[in-house]
Amino acid sequence: MADDFDIGRIDDVIHGRVRLGIMAFLSGADVADFTELKTRLELTDGNLSVHLRKLEDAGFVAIDKSFVGRRPLTRVRMTEAGRKAFIAYLDAMSALVTDHGAVG
Repeated sequence: MADDFDIGRIDDVIHGRVRLGIMAFLSGADVADFTELKTRLELTDGNLSVHLRKLEDAGFVAIDKSFVGRRPLTRVRMTEAGRKAFIAYLDAMSALVTDHGAVG
């Protein structure tokens, strides 16, 4: 029914294509390094950095920077809050699609 349509249930932080890709990738991995995310999502360093910062500011990912020898290593993992937000996002998208006849 159109009466219960609530676009506000969609999390704007996650909804962007790149951030959704990051969250989807991390949902199946305990941790991913920056280069792995960049390669898998076909992004530039700068683009990935901006999106990771937005997710980090929301508390959805944790970023750990270290060095292996002299090489920097940035590792990203989804936080518990991020996992809950991602599940809520998927539930909201499913409800919007299912409730409005787009599926089935």
